[in-house]
Amino acid sequence: MALPPARHPAIALILVAVLTAILAWVVLTVTADTREAERQDALAPFYLPPDPLPDEPPGTILRREPLGVQVKGGRALRILYMSERGDGQPRAASGMLFIPNGPAPASGRPVVAWAHGTIGLGDQCAPSRQQDPLPKIPWVEEMMAQGWVVAATDYAGLGTPGTSGYLISAEESRDVINSVRAAREAPRTGAGARWIAWGHSQGGHSALAAGRLAPAYAPELDLLGVATAAPAAELPLLMDLEWDSTNAWVIGSDVAGTWPDFYPQLDRAAVLTTNGENHWQSMLEKCLTQAAYAALFRQEVLGQDFFRVSPLEVPAWRSRIAQNTAVPLPTSVPLFVAQSTSDQVVLPPTTATLVRDWCARGSRINTMWIADVSHQQTAITVGPSAVQWMDQVFRGGTTPDDCGLPLPVAPASRPAG
Repeated sequence: MALPPARHPAIALILVAVLTAILAWVVLTVTADTREAERQDALAPFYLPPDPLPDEPPGTILRREPLGVQVKGGRALRILYMSERGDGQPRAASGMLFIPNGPAPASGRPVVAWAHGTIGLGDQCAPSRQQDPLPKIPWVEEMMAQGWVVAATDYAGLGTPGTSGYLISAEESRDVINSVRAAREAPRTGAGARWIAWGHSQGGHSALAAGRLAPAYAPELDLLGVATAAPAAELPLLMDLEWDSTNAWVIGSDVAGTWPDFYPQLDRAAVLTTNGENHWQSMLEKCLTQAAYAALFRQEVLGQDFFRVSPLEVPAWRSRIAQNTAVPLPTSVPLFVAQSTSDQVVLPPTTATLVRDWCARGSRINTMWIADVSHQQTAITVGPSAVQWMDQVFRGGTTPDDCGLPLPVAPASRPAG
């Protein structure tokens, strides 16, 4: 039935306004995407290392340039530096250095090695390739005020050629440690040997692995502590609890897409659904926000699972997951662990299990449990408290030991086998 003629002009105006708004949004989105693609193309040559790589030790700076952001109290560099794989093969990693203004003390500036969380594995996702990475690491300016150098690796294979060693302890830990070496080599940083590893999520896993490896791998450096926010440390527990969840499309894609390059005996077909096999590559190319939307669509709208069985049920996969699970640090290394009880990615019971078990083995842990904070916001929220803890460590003070306190959530039960 036709609408009354008197209403047609109003409806037409509304439709025109809606269509105009949609068209404007499309134009703005396409324009922004085009500009970002052009910016990434302009950055790309910086991230191509010399071929062959020079015969130089890990930490050697291959290339550096201003990052192009304003940092209160300091300056920022984009760097390309020498790192190496777990098997000792040299490779290049990119990252950022944040250097305080003013003269460095004679003993050298303390160094904080920041290990970022899962952000997607497309080259454009690398933190040092972002237009402005500071909103995600606002505590950097507090560290500039403290007179600390911040070394922030992208991890080799993220932004640079090759496969990222995502959640592989031997790979990521070397990139973290070698970023500290790079900070010391870069001119006019004043970086000393004393350092703390600080990481969120995937980066919490990396920081813990670096803390375990550092004494033997980099004896010239003086590791004083490790700070983590929502650390992805208990990999078997996380896999057991989340293998059939939406998160599997994001984290599972990153694992399934990279691990077989380092462990050729791993068979993707043994653990992935047909949909998982068909789409893991496209998931790898997305940055985190786009990957999360794609995961929700596939799991919640289309009803598609990523894994057909838990990888823990396949011996080869189970063995590698166990191999890359964090193990307690030397008891001389204090640990800061922050966790939101609202986290839907690194589930709180898994962190409670880590705290319980590491305390039982003699670790000194300062815990910070927060509520109503998402996984992605955890490191931002607890950053000021982490800085205070690091300040105590750098000053040689005694940090709190919360191992005698009750846990706010029950630890998770470990999967059988």
